[in-house]
Amino acid sequence: MKLAAKITLKLTTLALFTTLACASAMAQTGASGVDVKDAWVRTSVQGQKATGAFMKITAKDGAQLVSASSPVAGVTEVHEMKMDGDVMKMRAVPGGLPLPAGKTVELKPGGYHVMLMDLKAALPKDSTIPLTLVFKDAKGVQSKLELKVPVTTAAPGAKGGKDGMEAGKHSH
Repeated sequence: MKLAAKITLKLTTLALFTTLACASAMAQTGASGVDVKDAWVRTSVQGQKATGAFMKITAKDGAQLVSASSPVAGVTEVHEMKMDGDVMKMRAVPGGLPLPAGKTVELKPGGYHVMLMDLKAALPKDSTIPLTLVFKDAKGVQSKLELKVPVTTAAPGAKGGKDGMEAGKHSH
């Protein structure tokens, strides 16, 4: 009977610890007041030096996406892509990407995105990568959100088509 009691106590302790760890992770995510949905990273092939990460971000009380990082890339930046005549231009967003309170900002091909440059290896389809997003609220307080992002060829549920990242003309 003593052995059964010890096993029950250990299992109860493990369950409590797991519950607290999960609650803590949710509290950290919720503490920033930022929700990220539908995140994905475009696949890359051997020798390719850059790719993009895309997602929908909603900041409950407003914030800025000030930076991002991932161990798969030497450089990670928040970028904007837009057409200038018939040339696609891409540049880092100075000061961060504004996230108006309660409004969803979509990071998508052909627009705002997280640029992963100086890739350390190819990112194959159906793998996942760690991605850390850094936000700053209206008071200047920074918070981090750790994500595990799926690598795929197109947005989940997308039906293909031109998306800007495939266009031949672009400049940094």
